[in-house]
Amino acid sequence: MAMEDVAITGMGVVSPIGLNVPEAEASLRTGASGIRLYEAPPIRKLFAAGAIPVQFEEAFPKLERPFLDRVQQMAILAARQAIAQAGLEEFSAYGERAGLYYGNVNGGTATGLEWFQQLLLEGRQRSRPWTSMAIMGNGGGAQIAIRHRITGPVITSASACASSGVSIGEAGRAIARGDLDIAVAGGAEGSLTSLVLGTFDGTRAMAEPDPDDPSTTCRPFSKQRTGLVLGEGAAFVILENARLARERGAQVLGYLSGYACTNDAHHIGMPDSRGQVAALRSAVASAGLRPADIAYVNAHATATRGGDEIEASSIREVFGAGPGDAAVSSTKSVHGHLLGGASALEFVLTLLAMRIGVAPASAHLGEPDEACAVNHVGPAPRAMPIPHALSFSCGFGGTNAALVISSTPRQSPPRPQGELPCTTP
Repeated sequence: MAMEDVAITGMGVVSPIGLNVPEAEASLRTGASGIRLYEAPPIRKLFAAGAIPVQFEEAFPKLERPFLDRVQQMAILAARQAIAQAGLEEFSAYGERAGLYYGNVNGGTATGLEWFQQLLLEGRQRSRPWTSMAIMGNGGGAQIAIRHRITGPVITSASACASSGVSIGEAGRAIARGDLDIAVAGGAEGSLTSLVLGTFDGTRAMAEPDPDDPSTTCRPFSKQRTGLVLGEGAAFVILENARLARERGAQVLGYLSGYACTNDAHHIGMPDSRGQVAALRSAVASAGLRPADIAYVNAHATATRGGDEIEASSIREVFGAGPGDAAVSSTKSVHGHLLGGASALEFVLTLLAMRIGVAPASAHLGEPDEACAVNHVGPAPRAMPIPHALSFSCGFGGTNAALVISSTPRQSPPRPQGELPCTTP
């Protein structure tokens, strides 16, 4: 069965390094950090976090606000940007041929924490009536679908840090197979609450804020790295059947040309190189490319000791580590780890990097760890052509999602004489 090309026609972000795509692009060009000191009462310490110093309630009518946790607000706003850039408002004309794929891990943590406080500290015996809607893990996807009349599949992935990468990949796969014509795909996370920050602090994997400059706390691949930094935000893209996108006159920003999802089947919290290598190789092969064709890899690298070393080993095995091999960086150094929203934000930043010809930095890299040997972009952005790039994510539980983005569509083999073109019902 011939596979359809999958075009990217819109993107939107609400992130620590920009509340929209132009702001995120400006940060990408300079390597500016969105990591800052953050308080999460009642925890009595300061965290370094990719925090967005903006409240979003005013963007929504008062009657809607009780149903919307912060994570859902960010998801709605980022998806709205992507849909608008694609030249659309709603999807009713597509009927069940339009879908939405959403990645999220924790649901509405701010709302959940509020209810726990009411229950445990105030003695309330039942929650407010809208609490159940605001804490739902699939709430962000459902709210977007309601607002934009998406009546095909609306699916939420909760595959830890690979959640939104799986969502983008599965949306692209459905379009490539001909099951859908268009999809909104991405993810969001509202992780900066004591509920989540305290939980991750309990893993002993989080970095203490840099005492001189908190914005430099996250240092993936660096010999001086001390742990991960959490962030918040949302990012979405519009994926379309490329032929139909061209027919409606949409601007094509790039192509989702390859995707793979594997599992390490190794350990709930420790990654394994075999599963990562399988994902990287399969994604490149699914794009009809060779590893040498990939110019840039946006690594998952969270700045943890074991994780960065294992991932660097996987990237090195597939792409090499020489000066002519794929350039590698981790943008988490400036926006932190968005958990369920991480893959989507990094996918958008990778697409932006391709379009402007600038490989993002691993900011604050300093001296790279010898055990993390790859072709590092370095601590400053690098101007370079990027015809093909790969965005990689690895999650607790062993899920790996690798997404290949190309500036041009795949070269389809010639159709045998007499074969009819695929038509959309």
